[in-house]
Amino acid sequence: MSRQIGDRAVVLGASLAGLLAARVLADAYTQVTVIDRDQLPQTPMNRRGVPHGRHAHGLLTGGQQALEELFPGLTAELVAHGAPVGDMLANGRWYLNGHRLRQAHAGLVALSPSRPLLEGQIRARVRALPNVAFVDRCDIIGLVATPDGRRVTGARVLHRADGSAEEVLGADLMVDATGRGSRTPTWLEAFGYPRPVKEQVRIGLSYATRTYRLPPDALDGDLAVLQTATPQHPRSGVLLRLEGDRWMLTLAGRLGDHPPTDPDGFLAFARSLRFPDIYQAVRDAEPLDDPVGFRFPASVRHRYERLDRFPDGLLVMGDAVCSFNPVYGQGMSVAGIEALALRRHVEGGAAVQPRRFFRDLARVVDVPWDIAVGGDLVFPGVQGRRTLKVRLVNAYLARLHAAAAHDVSLASAFLRVAGLVAPPQTLLGPRVAVRVLGASRRPATGTVVSSNQDAVRAVPTLADRGDARL
Repeated sequence: MSRQIGDRAVVLGASLAGLLAARVLADAYTQVTVIDRDQLPQTPMNRRGVPHGRHAHGLLTGGQQALEELFPGLTAELVAHGAPVGDMLANGRWYLNGHRLRQAHAGLVALSPSRPLLEGQIRARVRALPNVAFVDRCDIIGLVATPDGRRVTGARVLHRADGSAEEVLGADLMVDATGRGSRTPTWLEAFGYPRPVKEQVRIGLSYATRTYRLPPDALDGDLAVLQTATPQHPRSGVLLRLEGDRWMLTLAGRLGDHPPTDPDGFLAFARSLRFPDIYQAVRDAEPLDDPVGFRFPASVRHRYERLDRFPDGLLVMGDAVCSFNPVYGQGMSVAGIEALALRRHVEGGAAVQPRRFFRDLARVVDVPWDIAVGGDLVFPGVQGRRTLKVRLVNAYLARLHAAAAHDVSLASAFLRVAGLVAPPQTLLGPRVAVRVLGASRRPATGTVVSSNQDAVRAVPTLADRGDARL
């Protein structure tokens, strides 16, 4: 239990990041108030403020571990509500760079709840905390600060009810977890601070999702099929088993390639994927709904850690800091790891120093950001700086994926990094590098393996430069 820091903390946004922040702050503040625009449901269901909730979500092993640390017993609770559970490698078909990773037990928990179930159970856990209150159907008008602007002291809110008036909700600490639409950069300007630098990687991602009922023996017991895109085959798809004996299929296209939302066009898009597993699983399956679309124009990162001035009493978390390309399934897991970082800052009983917090948050975000951006820059149509590091790492990973089609230890090592439980530099260690660079050039899935020259250069070059991230 953390020592008490103050009387009230206010969390703006009942997003997953907001709920996790509230869980942590409940140990350090007498009262925690969570504000959200939506009418928050009492049971798991989709809601307007989470439009991506209708699509496939990945909870990486690192995220599952973080959530379990914050909410002991949560994994068993989700399984009791029907969430499938298995091993990330043994029970998943991973098609990466045109190769199917060899399946075997890797000791990496794969938990597959729908987003509404996961968020609903976490929200119920946070509601049960005696010092946490939720205020829903409430608009956030702006922030309030001291006359010199050096400390944020509250938020101006408006309850959406007839005759309601604007109210100032005071707080010792304000946490912005309002997502991609965060207005903190604008509020900072109003208080005389510079906006954080914003980095964008425009990917023009389009989604379409449909749920199905599949036969009990579908996919021979596997829980998921994931096919990533390549420049030669830029369409991707993921088929996940969910609670309630449902399967969710999300299809994705980049740079303006929109998966259709009419049933026939949706199925035709599934058939166009490079490997047949997904299409064969759903072509005769029972649809449970119509396809629904979603568009994600760009990955965005706000560099709060680079600001040399920032007001006390205000923090920013979750998608409001960094919103990743969702095909990599990192968002929920990063939110969990960010919450653990916040907990380290409140455990001492002193007020959180924003600039120190943002520096630690940047270290959490760096690895998944580099993974996502590096993966996106493989596609020629995506604009961005293709540094030597990016080109060498992508060449090395292509070789690793080819070798992992035969080598279980390499498949496991890669998924430990992708699952945010091991640092990327483990893939550059001598034992892994020797296996990657010495692997047979024989293609695993009919794919022609490109030249090994860049991959061979990658290990010594990155090691000499001291890069700790891929």
